[in-house]
Amino acid sequence: MYINLCYFITAIVFIIGLKKMSSPKTAANGIRWAGAAMILATLVTFFPGALHSVSQDSRFANYVLVVLALGVGGGLAWVSGKKVKTTDLPQMIALYNGLGGGAAAAIAAVELMRYNSMVSSIGNQAQEAQSQLGDKLLASVDKVSGAVQQITNGSQQVIESAVNQVTDKFYADNGTAITLAVVGALIGTVAFSGSIIAWAKLDGRMKKSIEIPSRNLVNLALFAAIILFGIVVIKSCSLFALFLFFVLTLVFGVLVTVPIGGADMPVIISLFNALTGLAVAFEGLVIGNAAMMIAGTVVGSAGTLLTQLMAKAMNRSLANVLFSGFGNSESGAVAEETEGSMKEIDAEDVGVMMAYAEQVVIVPGYGMAVAQAQHKIWELSKMLIEKGVKVKFAIHPVAGRMPGHMNVLLAEAGVPYDVIYDMEDINADFNKTQVALVIGANDVVNPSARTDTTSEIYGMPILDVDNADNVIVIKRGRGKGFSGIENPLFFADNTRMLFGDGQKMAEELIQALKEL
Repeated sequence: MYINLCYFITAIVFIIGLKKMSSPKTAANGIRWAGAAMILATLVTFFPGALHSVSQDSRFANYVLVVLALGVGGGLAWVSGKKVKTTDLPQMIALYNGLGGGAAAAIAAVELMRYNSMVSSIGNQAQEAQSQLGDKLLASVDKVSGAVQQITNGSQQVIESAVNQVTDKFYADNGTAITLAVVGALIGTVAFSGSIIAWAKLDGRMKKSIEIPSRNLVNLALFAAIILFGIVVIKSCSLFALFLFFVLTLVFGVLVTVPIGGADMPVIISLFNALTGLAVAFEGLVIGNAAMMIAGTVVGSAGTLLTQLMAKAMNRSLANVLFSGFGNSESGAVAEETEGSMKEIDAEDVGVMMAYAEQVVIVPGYGMAVAQAQHKIWELSKMLIEKGVKVKFAIHPVAGRMPGHMNVLLAEAGVPYDVIYDMEDINADFNKTQVALVIGANDVVNPSARTDTTSEIYGMPILDVDNADNVIVIKRGRGKGFSGIENPLFFADNTRMLFGDGQKMAEELIQALKEL
């Protein structure tokens, strides 16, 4: 009773933490609440009666394994969490998503192997009974040799009938749990292998998307084979079928993810986060762990909602994300060529322009994260505010490489939440803005999304920075963005390019303001 009460408290604390994570102002406390919930759920494992399904002889060994796993996993997480750079956070999130899905799939594998052992035990007991009966009958051959064969055949039929009844009862009692384990294994394994590919893309280990010929047909055939082997596992608990099921599911997760463009990673990361949560919930049902059920369901539903919001921000449906040329061109049309040339400007002129502006809107992107320029940008902003300039930060929902990436960077730099605006709240302000400062953003400010029907990002809502009187773009070079799409904004008449490292350019702008 007290174990379930502790799990109930854990669930409440976890939900409170998740609720607090919905706002940047309370997100840090939300993480602490969720962490406390996980600690409580872990401690419950050591309570008397928590391992009721484990034999008394095996409990000590299980406790040792739990402590060992906590020490190794917790130690690695602590070290990596301390050392990780903010630029590498998307990779870490993708990796942890994958590990969560893999852990859920591993639980499913252990449970399914346990069920296989139980089925094998029924068969072994039947064979032993048949063998013992045969030995006794053969010992009586000399006395009743004529009746031995009839008795043997009849006895075997009785034993086989009994075995069938026991087997049928086993599947009747455990069929639901086996089915849930298979479904959880499918979801968790896809999340695992897909997240590993996402991590490789974000970390630069996989340089570009790999387009697979007839990939939808290939994926459909592969998924059908996975379902077939899943049914075989449910019906027979076959270890061979289980092995093939996991291999095909791993491959499926890879094939689904490799064609996805790097600029679309925020959507796929949130999708795999949702899948991991659902996998944990299913395996919680299998092993009867209330904390896993509730936490997994909450994470799964929240991740699903976030995925839908991310897809909406990219002007895509979830079906389009999964089955259409996600992140790649869907047609053979050639995008409109950009005319004109990029016009450069120096930091001194930009400093004067911003110092005498009424309003400056700063648009951060992944380039700011790479340059680690968030602190200098906030220092620059404070100087402008001291001069009476109104400064706002504009955040696109999919800016960066994970949901909320820019919010994390700005929070780290100490930027107040009341000067940070979402796309829907800030777009109307650009036509009243004298200077829009774009640092490291590309696709999320690309006007092609509004005007070029042949563009891969056509229809995606963007930040309307081109409506500002002047647009200053801090950029390392003249290359295209992460999606490889040319940006007409950089060639516009009201745009000037400030080429160089984001942090260095911010320092030069600060110096320019000091000299005014």
